[in-house]
Amino acid sequence: MTTRSLPGLAISGNRRHLTLADGSPFFWLGDTAWELFHRLNREEAELYLRSRAADGFNVIQAVALAELDGLTTGNAYGKLPLLKNEDGSFDPERPDLAPAGEYGYWEHVDYIVDLAAELGLYIGLLPTWGDKFHVAWGKGPDIFDPDNARAYGRWIGERYRDRSNIVWIMGGDRPLHELRHFAIVRAMAEGVREGSAGRQLMTFHPHGGVSSSLHVHHEPWLDFNMLQSSHGSQYIANYDMIAKDYARTPTKPTLDGEPCYEDIPIGFKLEKGFFDAADVRKAAYWAVFAGAFGHTYGHHAVWSMTKEPEGWFTMSWRQALTRPGAGQMKHVRRLLESRPFEERVPDQSLLVEAYTGASHLQAARGQGYAFIYSPSGLPFEVHMGRLTGDTVQAAWYDPRTGETTPACRLPNTGTARFTPPSSGRNDDWVLILDDAALGYAMP
Repeated sequence: MTTRSLPGLAISGNRRHLTLADGSPFFWLGDTAWELFHRLNREEAELYLRSRAADGFNVIQAVALAELDGLTTGNAYGKLPLLKNEDGSFDPERPDLAPAGEYGYWEHVDYIVDLAAELGLYIGLLPTWGDKFHVAWGKGPDIFDPDNARAYGRWIGERYRDRSNIVWIMGGDRPLHELRHFAIVRAMAEGVREGSAGRQLMTFHPHGGVSSSLHVHHEPWLDFNMLQSSHGSQYIANYDMIAKDYARTPTKPTLDGEPCYEDIPIGFKLEKGFFDAADVRKAAYWAVFAGAFGHTYGHHAVWSMTKEPEGWFTMSWRQALTRPGAGQMKHVRRLLESRPFEERVPDQSLLVEAYTGASHLQAARGQGYAFIYSPSGLPFEVHMGRLTGDTVQAAWYDPRTGETTPACRLPNTGTARFTPPSSGRNDDWVLILDDAALGYAMP
């Protein structure tokens, strides 16, 4: 396979967004595929990656040392990532490298990373899941200390140093409870930076309900923050979490890297039902209008690469590829990319009343445009005069279909009341307000 080289990613000049190497804006639309390297063969991986690329995703988050028996159960070809010591423990300083001409675990990772690049996809690569250093939360085994974490980080950083489609993600869904945990994460991050010569961006994937900013915001290796708003309840105010990151100094970009997954039990309890497309849309629009530079979607059967329905997993990963929430994420990206990107800032002062709970309104604007997300289609009032121009063109954007319907033109003064085309739990809408003189095309 001839490897396509994607432009590297960088932090924007205002430190709110990501850009490509040439400075053009990059909207992160991620998918969660933690078990990609571990559970899928080449043909399955190609099917998955092509499907996600066709749906507008441009980042895939996956783990090298996977959560689900990633050290003890072989990949799709029966290969393991690490060799064992004489006492039977797995050694992070001894990756299981295949002899020349053979196809081992790491050659499979190489293949998927390179195939992703061919399809225009970046890989958010976790060197390990967090249970490999915090076994109290997970299955483990616990194999890391600061010394071997640095060595492993240096090795994997050097192996993928020349892959410009890599973004490094430290952590792996485990809290940093002890100084030892901090020391391991820092050592691994510094090892990756050394091995990769600092060529790729780096962040940290925290446990549920917090952001990386809680513990490692000031770490020099952390280029941007990632939060996990999680799956604990149906109406998690991830916009508040994003807003807190947005206000921190030094300024660093932020995004929700693990919101509620589509078709996962709410609060991990079957009796509460399952998160659906309306839930995942809400998490996405709330986050990006609150100041996130992008968003990551997830499906319960896809992160785990579930082969057959079982228990909490109500479908296979193949069936889940066409779930409605996944297909609707491209509309988020299309909308955000339709207007000047780096101008966008969160601005709740546009709203006379923002509402609370499931109907919370979230607003963002540039100099000559504004977006207001109404998750329940309730009427609301807007303070005009926050945009340039004497006249404003209003339109309704449908997050379910990506269709835009012009609404009216009105003076850019006083307050104005807007009533979305429909209302209800599944009737979310985005109000687009444009300075009419700028002549923006409808998304």
